[in-house]
Amino acid sequence: MTVRRSLFAAVASLALFAAPGEAAGPSHGVAPEAMQAGIARMAAHRAAYRLDLGEARNSGITSVRGAMVFDVQDACEGWATRQRMTMTMVDRDGRAIETDSDYATYEAKDNSSLRFSLTQSTEGAVSQRVAGEATLRPDGGGRAVFTEPAGQQEELPAGTILPMRHTVLAIEAARAGKRILAAPLFDGTTDEGAQDTTTVISAWTPAQDSPPFPMLAGLSSARMRIAFFERGGASTGASQPEYEVGLRYFENGVADEIVMDFGEFSVTGKLLELLPVPGGC
Repeated sequence: MTVRRSLFAAVASLALFAAPGEAAGPSHGVAPEAMQAGIARMAAHRAAYRLDLGEARNSGITSVRGAMVFDVQDACEGWATRQRMTMTMVDRDGRAIETDSDYATYEAKDNSSLRFSLTQSTEGAVSQRVAGEATLRPDGGGRAVFTEPAGQQEELPAGTILPMRHTVLAIEAARAGKRILAAPLFDGTTDEGAQDTTTVISAWTPAQDSPPFPMLAGLSSARMRIAFFERGGASTGASQPEYEVGLRYFENGVADEIVMDFGEFSVTGKLLELLPVPGGC
């Protein structure tokens, strides 16, 4: 996977970490005791982030500036999300490349299906479109059928989880004192199948005295680092992750600090605006 493709996929995949879910249905990839009754309800919300260059390392990139906005709506039986991102990267020769992505999903709260659409653009020209629907059986196995690229299908292995479900399981694992969550994950950000993921989780941290946003008042949190691998890479231990995402995750499904690490460079995301979104049942 190229750096640019990894960048698009990781930024789009941030819906995993900023979007909420419901703890219903099978708990793939985590011990049953991590899924406890009475968990805090995930919050429908709009979150806006500023993007900046983290570490440049050996990439030749000297600056990154951009923004991301997530809209998350409770649609009763599922969650509807839309995430828009624009980012400009500048190299050491002063050349600037502007990239944009528009990623939308509808995910059933029982982890049974995901409709997805992603449009990526570079310098104003569309560079890739991915769209389709994934359906999962109760064991997590299933199939992704793509309308773009037309006719493509990918089998999904047993235990596959969808983006919202990953959010719920990660938070519940943190609440239960777990340190690792490993599972194949499918989010529709590429025209391939599921990726292996390993999430390393820090200790559950009590609520802040003076949180920067009202929606975070009285909420505990945990820091996590999620590594994304090609299928089979995580289980052997021999493969390096294609990219990693670090974040602080609150119990209502909001991440206020994000670091996307592509190896040669990283991009930070800082939450600037957080508002509740009305709706639900």
